[in-house]
Amino acid sequence: MAEEDDLNLPRAAINKMIKEILPQVRVSNEARELIVACCNEFIHLVSSEANEICNKNTKKTIMPEHVLEALEALGFGTYVTECKEVLAECKHVAQKKRRGSSRLENLGIPEEELLRQQQELFAQARQQQLEQEQQEWLQQQMEMVRDGLIPAPGQPPSQDIAGPSSSAENG
Repeated sequence: MAEEDDLNLPRAAINKMIKEILPQVRVSNEARELIVACCNEFIHLVSSEANEICNKNTKKTIMPEHVLEALEALGFGTYVTECKEVLAECKHVAQKKRRGSSRLENLGIPEEELLRQQQELFAQARQQQLEQEQQEWLQQQMEMVRDGLIPAPGQPPSQDIAGPSSSAENG
């Protein structure tokens, strides 16, 4: 059963198409299954015929023209015009995607301006990093003052017991 499902159209896609085409009509589950089976059979039939046409033309890749010829050969010639329109639309969309594939081109901002903005952002990031490092350094200094490891700013260094002045007093 799992292998059979792999060769079928997704039921969700078929159900969505049914709802879009027939929004006011209720369709039973059995009818939906029949529609899925018919769609799968139609695709198998057309692709097999297109493959035969492709092989007959000594080609290795099924092309759109092979599919259109298969539709004609199988008696579905009335669909060819609409299929050609869909094919033209798909080609147009694909061409637009290729042309507009660069998000930078879609911004409409010259490359020089983008480079200037990038350099400005780098400079801001460096400044923020410097400020953060200074803040961390100040925080460390304050902790060292609090722990008595260094004198507070403006205060003389504290004399510890082992310092040179204490040994002179004891001597």
